[in-house]
Amino acid sequence: MSDNNKHQTAKDSSKGSKPKELPSMRWMRRIKKMFSFFFTIFILLLILAATGLVYLRSQTLPVTKMLQTSQMYDTHGELIDTFYSGQNRQVVSLSEISPYLINATLAVEDQHFYDHFGVDVKAVARAAIVNVQAMAKVQGAGTITQQLARNLYLTHDRTWSRKIKETVLALQMEMQLSKDEILTNYLNQIYYGHSTYGIETASELFFGKHASELTLAESAMIAGVPKGPRYYSPYYDLTNAMDRQKIVLQTMVRSGFITQSAADAAGKEKLEIQPLTKKKPAAAPYFRDYVRSLATDKLGIPEEQFDEGGIKIYTTLDKNTQKIAEDVVTKQLAGKPDIQAALVALDPRSGQIKAMVGGRDYADNQFNRVLSNTRQPGSSFKPIVYMVALQNGYTPVTQVKSEPTVFTYDEGRQRYTPRNFNDQYVNAAIDMRQAISKSDNIYAVHTILDVGPAKVIDLARRLGIASTMKPLPSLALGSFPVSPLEMVSAFGTIANQGVHHETTAITRIEDAMVRFCMKHTRKCRTCSILLLLM
Repeated sequence: MSDNNKHQTAKDSSKGSKPKELPSMRWMRRIKKMFSFFFTIFILLLILAATGLVYLRSQTLPVTKMLQTSQMYDTHGELIDTFYSGQNRQVVSLSEISPYLINATLAVEDQHFYDHFGVDVKAVARAAIVNVQAMAKVQGAGTITQQLARNLYLTHDRTWSRKIKETVLALQMEMQLSKDEILTNYLNQIYYGHSTYGIETASELFFGKHASELTLAESAMIAGVPKGPRYYSPYYDLTNAMDRQKIVLQTMVRSGFITQSAADAAGKEKLEIQPLTKKKPAAAPYFRDYVRSLATDKLGIPEEQFDEGGIKIYTTLDKNTQKIAEDVVTKQLAGKPDIQAALVALDPRSGQIKAMVGGRDYADNQFNRVLSNTRQPGSSFKPIVYMVALQNGYTPVTQVKSEPTVFTYDEGRQRYTPRNFNDQYVNAAIDMRQAISKSDNIYAVHTILDVGPAKVIDLARRLGIASTMKPLPSLALGSFPVSPLEMVSAFGTIANQGVHHETTAITRIEDAMVRFCMKHTRKCRTCSILLLLM
């Protein structure tokens, strides 16, 4: 081959070949591809997370109900009785809880509560390391938000599915509720043992005071109980409870909530723990049942709400008057085991019931005889007859002869022969004042037939008697059954110069949710009812 051909071949070969790629260039290209891939994944995950957050934000939290204890008060605001079904709880606002208790709870349950978004990532990582080192779950990382989500919506099963749901609900709660709202719900929901839920009820149980009045030492004691009520309740093991209190105090020191000197002083404070006693018998039990029937039957409050809705029922009862009434009935029935009695007292100026005793012993018999219209009022009905007479021409000196008499009525078709007690008659003319003093039946029947039984019934209705009555001569002698409450209402009208007031037992009922929200703001849109008025 000639030199020219060799040169041409070399030239052609040089044109078809590529420069050799350096290793560093290949690595750069791979890094760019990996960066591009991971950046794409990151963007997709970011979009997915943003979409998920927007979705959670748009979804309402599951419906739940926090059971609360309902309370009944007398006219002076003294507690008559409480009502609850399983969970004894009183809801309070955050401002009604001692700052010591709030800080103690944050210290031992969730020190970074106000900093995280529902899940404490640092706490999760720390717990994971500790658990791996111990080869067991010795440390948890649940935040207050997660605990609240679990207690409100989930079970306590130790499963991954429950944990995932708990985390999702915690994120959702953080997006829809403020931190203070979450903390308030948590402190009102948490279990403190002895069928006691929420810090207000726990404070009253352990120390007999409101949650707002708790000292540092008391707060540290109570804050340590929820970790294990069976182990750290002072009623079960006081030593464990005191040891737990010291741990809480030291945790508060490390978290910067208190100084070491304050912790030392609190640790030395002597705590006045209330004795754990059974629920005392309710005051005025017959009246309590009467109020319940009014609230549920007349006002339409469901039984469930009455027992679990945390409502406050303010009544007209006077506990001092009630005590006197109960003592009087007990004294009068002493030594008479086969006799029952009923007593009701009201203020004629308002119709408000001040005392009610429906029988000799509520524990033995819950039948309320104050409301029973199975007994005849007898001669106590005569004043109503004489009121009608005075309105129709009679005077206190109008005379009628008191003697055995056969009365005819129904245009002469019917006869009625009343008799005086022990057949005692004056056999002479007597006036109305004498008839009342002697409870003369002849005078009463003569009067009702003279003025007309229908007028007597009409007046009785206006005085407050609603029981069945018929326009017969025997009506004058109280032959138709009337309840003691109706008779007291009628006599109260007479005592009030003829002005009648309906008998009243309830002055107002406050709905728990309204009362709770009204303490925060007067513009709460979730509240629809403030007061139910009788």
